[in-house]
Parts: sequence; structure tokens; C-alpha cells
Amino acid sequence: MALAYDPHFIGSENAETTSPSPLVLTQDELKKIAAYKAVEFVKSGMVVGLGTGSTSKHAVDRIGELLRQGILTDIVGIPTSKRTHEQALSLDIPLSDLETHPVLDLAIDGADEVDPDMNLVKGRGGSLLREKMIECVSKKFVVIVDESKLVDYIGGSGLAMPVEIVPFCWKFTAHMLQSLFQEADCVAKLRTLSENGEPYVTDNSNYIIDLYFKKDIGDLKSAGDAILRLPGVVEHGLFLGMATTLIVAGKLGVTVKNKS
Repeated sequence: MALAYDPHFIGSENAETTSPSPLVLTQDELKKIAAYKAVEFVKSGMVVGLGTGSTSKHAVDRIGELLRQGILTDIVGIPTSKRTHEQALSLDIPLSDLETHPVLDLAIDGADEVDPDMNLVKGRGGSLLREKMIECVSKKFVVIVDESKLVDYIGGSGLAMPVEIVPFCWKFTAHMLQSLFQEADCVAKLRTLSENGEPYVTDNSNYIIDLYFKKDIGDLKSAGDAILRLPGVVEHGLFLGMATTLIVAGKLGVTVKNKS
């Protein structure tokens, strides 16, 4: 599908949209449109954080395509997971790491939830630690989602907010996490593999506890700080104040929102 954009401003100087397609698009097609729009921010010579997940995969594919065509040159990618590393290698995208490039020009990644203030939940794909390490040192962090990821408040989807933990005494850590958010009727579950019930193991050899909230957890920074104070916790999936640009693909077109 050809993806041509004719943006015009709507609402405010920080938002723009594109004309809707006359076709009914699938969720994956919406993700692809958002991803291609995000890659327009990539310029030759940039060091770019390469996200992980079904939406980010389209962005990495597009960067590889533009490199092959010679439209982009001298790009260096920093992958956020082993899976993205393998994908980028297959596309001949030059790769490096944070030790060589401690500051990135741009990172592009998806999100599992986005609230009205552009706070995010990430990590349902299992790569939250490396994603946060890379995206927190990016000058610009472009988040790409379809409209199903928009929520009124973090946790509002009823789906998981992941926390990466060390495997040692994981049941103890899960209990502590659940107790921390008992006022939100939190349920903490170890993420397991569907095929055999064994614990899901991250790229960093850790486990993930998925937190499910029935109520608003309140102040997000306080919640994140409280999680990190628990022994056994490595990182959480709250990405607060990090996104600089949000690209949302929906039935009415593509909307771009910049952090004010």
C-alpha cells in the first residue's frame, strides 16, 4: 500500500492529521501507517533507537527499505531487544550500542497504553528494560500507536502493566507488588509461556510480573518510585514524560501530537 501524507494542522499548533483512507483498514495496516509516518522524522546521519513490537517492526522495515533505496544514508541503529537486533541485521541496518553512542538523535517505538498527557505503559512485548534505557537518552522519542491504545488513565485498558524482576524469590516480589496497589484492587501475575506454562524470560534473564488494576493508581511518579524501591524489582513499564511526539493512526486518519 502506498503511504502518501498531506498533513494539515487541526485543533492546535501541536497536532496535525492526515486525510482518512476511503478503505476500512485493519489494525495492522493502521500500525503500518503510523510507523511509516514516524520514519519521516529519521534523517541521514542519525543514531536511531529501534523499538520492539508489532508496530515498531514496520518502522524498522521502513528504515531498512529507505537505506536500500539510498534515500537514507549513514544511519546507526540501537536495537531495544534481541528480536529487533536480528530484524535489523537481516535488513543490513548498521548497529551499535549505548556505550558507543550514549546519546541518540531519535527513538521510535510503540506503546501499550497512552494517556492524555502522553504517559505510556510499555513492556507487554517483554522488552521494557532495554527500551527504557535507550529511549530515556534519546533527544526525541516518537511513539507510534493505533487508536486502540489510547486510554483515559494509565491502567484504564484493564490489561497488564509489566514489571521486570529478578527470578530469585519471585513469589515474594509479586506479593509485595500486589500489596503496594491493593487500593487499586491490583492482581499480580507471573508472565508465563502459553505453550508450556514456564516463566517468560526476558533478554536480560529476568521474569516479568504483570499488574492488573481495576482502579486508577493515582499519582504515576509516586507509583513508579514505590515500585522501584522494592527489592527484587529491576524496572517497571511506566514511561512517564518521555514521549516527545505521539503518532496515532485511526479511522479518521493519522494524528501527530507534539509535547507542549
